[in-house]
Amino acid sequence: MLNVGLLGCGRISQVHADSITTHPRARLARVFDPIEESAVAVATRFGTEHSTTAEAILDDPAIDAVVIASPTPTHVDLLTRAVEAGKWVLCEKPIDLDVANVDACRERIGDLTSKVMVGFNRRFDPTFADIQARVAAGELGNLEQLTIISRDPAPPPAAYVASSGGLFKDMMIHDFDMARFFLGDVVEVTATGSNLVSPEIEEAGDIDGGVVVLRGSTGAVATILNSRRCAFGYDQRLEAFGEGGMFTAVNQLPTSVRFSGADATEVAAPYLNFFLDRYMPAYAAEFDSFVTSIEEGRPFSPGFDDGRAALVLAEAAGASLNSRATVEVSA
Repeated sequence: MLNVGLLGCGRISQVHADSITTHPRARLARVFDPIEESAVAVATRFGTEHSTTAEAILDDPAIDAVVIASPTPTHVDLLTRAVEAGKWVLCEKPIDLDVANVDACRERIGDLTSKVMVGFNRRFDPTFADIQARVAAGELGNLEQLTIISRDPAPPPAAYVASSGGLFKDMMIHDFDMARFFLGDVVEVTATGSNLVSPEIEEAGDIDGGVVVLRGSTGAVATILNSRRCAFGYDQRLEAFGEGGMFTAVNQLPTSVRFSGADATEVAAPYLNFFLDRYMPAYAAEFDSFVTSIEEGRPFSPGFDDGRAALVLAEAAGASLNSRATVEVSA
């Protein structure tokens, strides 16, 4: 049984707490949040102990692993302290908002980066994972084009945007990792963006829509489309195209029911409208991979270097947007 501590008790932490407590080979030993009300609420809901200091988890030799679900600026510190205390780490994305800080962390902890898994849960979505496995198995022949569409139902609060790191580092970073999942190494990034949705986002110095083209080392090209608003729900689609055909992943619905009548045909319920509804199975599969990798001594995927690589692409996209030029990417 893997004893797990949860660092952070915000919205996403409750998803992780659910994954831990429902896993047959893990136990949620303690949760931490500096806001006691939040810590108590999560601890009470999931039947465990709580603390308002991280040390209660990091210094406890009975806790084998931690899930870091705290605000991004705390990730590097908590990750570093956790692996130096001998614990396995599942860290929410991104590791940090600055590649330089990630590199400093890697330099400090050295080989202990092998104890870190980064929370790019979409790799574990059953649909995306199936397509990627079949592409990797050669069912398309050579992959030539990848299209990733990710649009949120509505913009986040202005206060969140101001501290999020921006669309590329906060939202599209999932898609950068997904592009690497399919393409492998990326060598060029070309980005453009717009402000057509939210004046508050523009005032915060960010864009609310973005299109990024990535060129892989094989010559394959990925196009990523993001928007902070989508009138018809949470838009999550993917298309992989190659010499032998095409795979597509479409948006998911609550049920497969359709209605046809005199005024309309094939009418369906709205798409799933929230990332938790769409990706709960992916979060559970992600945690299972974390546990199983520890048990079997397998390297984590995605690991620390995958987290760094996605952030490198996010920074390259920002540089391309500002310069209006293609940016070359190196390791």
